[in-house]
Amino acid sequence: MRRWGGNERVARPQQPRVNTASAGDLPADGRLRLLSFNIQVGNSTERYHHYLTRGWQHLLPHTGRALNLQRIGELLGEFDLVALQEADGGSLRSGYVNQVERLAQLGDFPYWYQQLNRNLGHLAQHSNGVLSRLQPNLLEDHPLPGPPGRGAILVRFGEGADALAVVMMHLSLGQKTRARQLAYVRELIGGYRHQVLMGDMNTHASDLLQHSPLRDLGLLAPQVEATFPSWRPQRCLDHILLSPSLALERVRVLPQAMSDHLPVAVDIRLPDTLSGALPPMLPEPDR
Repeated sequence: MRRWGGNERVARPQQPRVNTASAGDLPADGRLRLLSFNIQVGNSTERYHHYLTRGWQHLLPHTGRALNLQRIGELLGEFDLVALQEADGGSLRSGYVNQVERLAQLGDFPYWYQQLNRNLGHLAQHSNGVLSRLQPNLLEDHPLPGPPGRGAILVRFGEGADALAVVMMHLSLGQKTRARQLAYVRELIGGYRHQVLMGDMNTHASDLLQHSPLRDLGLLAPQVEATFPSWRPQRCLDHILLSPSLALERVRVLPQAMSDHLPVAVDIRLPDTLSGALPPMLPEPDR
């Protein structure tokens, strides 16, 4: 297993959690609807001064969080594969609600996984998350290099040359640390033909595609609209990057100000060799 940057965590395979109440339906047209969303632990921020006046909401529970999480869950239900950043895994501030699990329930996703990146006990459980209507063939939890607290999730659908590799991440603010993290991600996906990178990458697409360790992959950035701050977007920090082998159907930055970031949505068409091999199978219940 890999160990980078002195992190105590090591990369290891994991199993997605199963929401047995979900029907797990996928569209029949061969499309896969992707969404990346930094949900800011369910807080709604509408002005810069809210970082100060509502800063307590990052530490303590409040009634508005549950209502906002309900709204987010309704939005996520329109998609097939979702990358979440800044979710809480169940602490005081979230009312001990695992927000990844809760959003899987609200959006009717059969598969979900919570990646815990900063464990502050009862105070906070800083996490990334994945929600999927497809059953992953592989799921790996990767701490990213640099100061502890950043992570990436590798999810693979299918087997062999036509497998789809998806990496969901939340990158650091610092350029040097971010470059080390992208070098690590580059190593993860280098052997795959069909690649998707999703998440809050804290930099612009031009930097990712032209000046980072990803530059030789030929990835495409279908959207370059600003996503932050949500109330007056000025910076494009949230991305879904695609390999040229994946056909782009639609791209949107959704005008849904439920966090301090706007969600990014991309529809792709799966290769025929892959889409036919990926039924949204749920395990049979124990008898």
